Amino acid sequence: MSNSTTDNTSATDRSNGTKATSIREMTPQQTADAIKDVARRIREESAKMREAVKVIRQSGAIEELTEAVREATLAARDSAKEINEVAAELKQRGVIKETITAAKETGASARETANTVRETVRQNKSDLSKRQTTPA
Repeated sequence: MSNSTTDNTSATDRSNGTKATSIREMTPQQTADAIKDVARRIREESAKMREAVKVIRQSGAIEELTEAVREATLAARDSAKEINEVAAELKQRGVIKETITAAKETGASARETANTVRETVRQNKSDLSKRQTTPA
């Protein structure tokens, strides 16, 4: 028989290194025992989970986490309200509009400066090439 995991005949169980047998190779008693073993492991893990939840609850960790999330949520809400109030005040005073206008004027001035520099460079190149082609 092949040891491939795709032919569904046998495979090595990666979690505990034991040889797993396919259902086709198991007797009815082996199948029943395997099911009982799975049920036993489920019960054991459920008991561990219940104990972990009990310890976590008794430690106060759940309440502490809940309170921390509540505080963070309230702080975020208060910050958003304050930012909104400041933005509305700035808009009302015209600061935002002035800022946008100044930014637009700065952009226009920068474009004008770039055009002037570009034109100056072209002129200098033209003057330089005329001097180089004119005999002295």
